Amino acid sequence: MKVKPSLWLMVVMLMFPQIVETIYSPALGSISQSFAVSDTQAAQTLSIYFSAFAIGVAAWGVLADFWGRRPAMLLGLLIYSCAAFVAMQTESFTVLMIARAFSAFGIAVGSVVTQTMLRDAFDGEALGKVFSLMGLGIAISPVIGMFCGGQLSQAGGHQFVFFALFAMAIGLLIYNFFLLPETQTEKQPLKLGALSARMLKDVQIWQSALLVAFYNIALFAYYQLGGFHVAALGFTSEQFGYSGLVLGIGSLLGSFLNKGLLTKNVSQHLLLKGAGMMFTLGAVGVYTMLDSIWFLIPIMIIVTAYGIAIPNILSMALSNYRQQAGSAAALFGLMYYLFIGSGLGLAGIIQHLGTVLIACGVGAMIVTYTLSSRVAAA
Repeated sequence: MKVKPSLWLMVVMLMFPQIVETIYSPALGSISQSFAVSDTQAAQTLSIYFSAFAIGVAAWGVLADFWGRRPAMLLGLLIYSCAAFVAMQTESFTVLMIARAFSAFGIAVGSVVTQTMLRDAFDGEALGKVFSLMGLGIAISPVIGMFCGGQLSQAGGHQFVFFALFAMAIGLLIYNFFLLPETQTEKQPLKLGALSARMLKDVQIWQSALLVAFYNIALFAYYQLGGFHVAALGFTSEQFGYSGLVLGIGSLLGSFLNKGLLTKNVSQHLLLKGAGMMFTLGAVGVYTMLDSIWFLIPIMIIVTAYGIAIPNILSMALSNYRQQAGSAAALFGLMYYLFIGSGLGLAGIIQHLGTVLIACGVGAMIVTYTLSSRVAAA
């Protein structure tokens, strides 16, 4: 019999890494001043965070299969709590960098193990609907993170931000300790070599990883390049921050549409095709409207497509790897994180948001139709 964890707890655990990531951004100025480092050096803490997060995704996914979902989750939260406490107390920038790395490594457990537990408890269309609910939480996470980070930074600098993160981590650790069930019903030999070989030969896994990457590159490219375009239009960085509300609305709209259409038994592959078309049309809109602040409207269309596509991709991607769900999720995460990192590197070189979004939209459309054709043929 499958053990089902609290869906609300799962939503919170998926939201927390996103909140951690976005609540920190407004504190970069405070870090630069407090530690007497340049803005570039302060921003390096974000680079370290993403690198350590990717390593954490791989490690916790494997440990979730080896130890169980519950022990992995508790240890990850404990590591994150300790690292947040160190970051809050330290006066050394080097120690801060190390603490941020451990923070990212620990909190990665909230992403990969939560997804693994959901795959333990749900199947097929039910899993797609659950991931759609998760998408609602993920949609509002950046809005919550940016708003809280700004308020906390203004009130007490980065120390207040780190204290808030530490307090939230301790609360989640206590809650999970008492109420989180173990969803792994049987342990399988890890056999990582065989699993890796199998996944590397699986074309559907590569296609799913590319899809996740294309949608995420588009989203993060906006954070990476959008500020420059907004500044060129005469708006301030604070005003650029308010565009997070536009992204939140788009994500919520996509999640609601996805949930409603799944309830009406619209197939996940049809939803992916529709999302791909929205993505591409939105990208063309951004390209043609970059000289006006109204380019935020097609940006919202792209984010709506993201809210539809990502839950369906994630729910379908590892359906054939349930016996080693944690390890498979870890390897899958590594694949798409590598794609995302490479894509954002190229986006930084191109330095044109419209071009990057069109390339991602066209790529997503090609992969979506190729994936759907392969499934139909099977």
